[in-house]
Amino acid sequence: MDPDVLKIAQIAGIFAAALGSLAVIMIIMATVSRVIKRKVPDTAERPKAMDDQRMLRLEQAVDSIAVEVERISESQRFISKLLADRSQEAAKIAR
Repeated sequence: MDPDVLKIAQIAGIFAAALGSLAVIMIIMATVSRVIKRKVPDTAERPKAMDDQRMLRLEQAVDSIAVEVERISESQRFISKLLADRSQEAAKIAR
């Protein structure tokens, strides 16, 4: 057999194997995708009451976080005022 024909046949075989492997991989990915879509419910299928409850809990959580942040900022202002007063008194004593 001619060596050039043999090389072309080998290249064709490798190409066919690569395409076959690609096809098998695509089929497996499509199957996995379908299985995952069946197991994960769409957001449209959830009841509206569940979404409303989640939104209410989220609003309450944001409100409580806002209150805590306000407390932290009040504490920071108070400490800053104390430190400023303390440094002014220390400056008066040092004179």
